[in-house]
Amino acid sequence: MPVLGYCFIALAAALWGSLGVISRSVLAAGVDPLELSVWRATIAGALFAVHAIARGRVRVARRDYPVLGVFAVVGVSLFYLSYLFAVRTGGAALAAILLYTAPAWVAVASALWLHEPMTRRKLAALATTLIGVACVALGAGGSAGGAGLHIGPAAIGWGLLSGLAYATYYLFGKRYFVRYEAATLFMYVQPLGALLLLPLVHFVDKSAATWGWILFLGVVPTYVALQLYEAGLRRVEATRAVTVATLEPVIAAGLAYAVWGEALRPLGYAGAALVLAGVLVMSTTPAEPRALAPDRG
Repeated sequence: MPVLGYCFIALAAALWGSLGVISRSVLAAGVDPLELSVWRATIAGALFAVHAIARGRVRVARRDYPVLGVFAVVGVSLFYLSYLFAVRTGGAALAAILLYTAPAWVAVASALWLHEPMTRRKLAALATTLIGVACVALGAGGSAGGAGLHIGPAAIGWGLLSGLAYATYYLFGKRYFVRYEAATLFMYVQPLGALLLLPLVHFVDKSAATWGWILFLGVVPTYVALQLYEAGLRRVEATRAVTVATLEPVIAAGLAYAVWGEALRPLGYAGAALVLAGVLVMSTTPAEPRALAPDRG
């Protein structure tokens, strides 16, 4: 039923949109991005393991082990960490907007390494996204709407790096999300990604409320949102699904303004619109991979 599918995807986007705002609350409580990344990956990995075991889908071909290892490094360790640093240095709204540069990175990587054609449509989408990023960078300079943030090159850099790391989900998903269930893959890559960061973590004491938010981040916008998105994909075409999923940065920006007072200048909002326009153009290009938005950082 398409209507139900759209509802599932919209709800997943809303849950993903809450991730930056809640992450900023946890970071403000003194938890380092490294520690939060480890907890989030560990909690989600445990849930994915229970899911995969319950369905009897735990086996992965030995030949795929090296690829899973690389994906754990880039798609979990680097992605989670860079996204949280983007939130800490630039705010939840900016991080969500720059995360959506991922399709542009995918287009470039696909042309360079997968030898996919760089069509005029893709070039137009890429140019639109790049112009949008430039506008966001110029329109986000200085204090983020009195939210206690001074947005500089580091915030933009971390945001773009998170988009680049997230792009691996598209490239990885093109081959592996059609071969395995997402829960099967994430039961391995999430704990491995956490283990890779573990030696660098300095754990701090946390209040019960902070523990509650950490648990929320591992369960709701990571595990539950993915299940909703997959349920939506079973009812809606992938290109339509990713279009609905672009509600995420809109929701993230609204929550960031309501909770933290984050606001961009008009040029920044114009840039955000261009980034989303680039995503929409790219997502309606024929022959997109199935796994258009499998998980969030």
